Amino acid sequence: MMKQAIILHNPVNNASKDDELDVLNQAELIESALTQLGYSSRRVIFDLNTNILSGLIKDSSVSIVFNLVETIYESGRFSFVAPAILELFKIKFTGSDAETIFLTTDKIVCKTILSFNKIITPSWAKYLADVESERYYIIKPISEDGSVGIDDAMIVRGDEIREIHEGYFAEEYIHGREFNISIIGGKAECQVLPLAEMCFSDDYYETRPRILGYKAKWDETSMEFQNTTRSFRFEDVDMGLIDELKEIAGKCWRIFGLRGYARVDVRVGADNVPKVIEINANPCIAPDSGFVAACNEAGLTNTEIIKRIIDDAKRYETGI
Repeated sequence: MMKQAIILHNPVNNASKDDELDVLNQAELIESALTQLGYSSRRVIFDLNTNILSGLIKDSSVSIVFNLVETIYESGRFSFVAPAILELFKIKFTGSDAETIFLTTDKIVCKTILSFNKIITPSWAKYLADVESERYYIIKPISEDGSVGIDDAMIVRGDEIREIHEGYFAEEYIHGREFNISIIGGKAECQVLPLAEMCFSDDYYETRPRILGYKAKWDETSMEFQNTTRSFRFEDVDMGLIDELKEIAGKCWRIFGLRGYARVDVRVGADNVPKVIEINANPCIAPDSGFVAACNEAGLTNTEIIKRIIDDAKRYETGI
């Protein structure tokens, strides 16, 4: 008898944005890998429909749920709800638990924990009174991923900020390099994968902020996308920095109790000091994603990636 798996994801439709539709690309990769691993699978949409959830809970043949829920009613703020319900009913699922997703999704909470653990993060302000007039900031949503709401217009000098709207905060803009450090779970410890640098074309970005905004991530026709590339190649002079970034990523995995797979995003300015800007529990695993690229760079096939994530999930007893 084949093992049964469910791919749980948030609803999408023709009006959904590119970052939301990408969950379908993730589901296709997972389905293909599950077939290779001897699973039958089906997709289930998570939208707080109690009938669907009840059916999932009662289906004892399901051995694993692959949790791809990124938003609830188009809000990333409540992405922890899906794993919370799965935990409540003792259903084994992939990726990080509800607490970790909550702590990493709320960027203010995440930064507070990072600072407490002496991991450097850019300074930030939730209220206008805390903004420093001569510092440059990037205005960001507190609880959204995928560079939602991010473009050049969000880079503002402190004395030009008139208001910080509800649901947003001001983070110090670090003009410099950006690194993505992907991590995958292991039998006893996580594996930090080859580091990627997001490289900004000097010609296009000479007078622009060097940020990975929404267009650079999702709009293939945009100049931002076409002038931003991912590189796994580094000069010898960078090796000390690379080792430091790997150590930081490992610390973040342990501090936040990350599981399965994760990505830590870091900015490095002229002072060469790494500053963590974001921790992504359950990052995108579409075929063209940074996480999958890092795994492939490490020699892992897509099927091996999914197997590693499932094996890591099985380490944590949920009472099934």
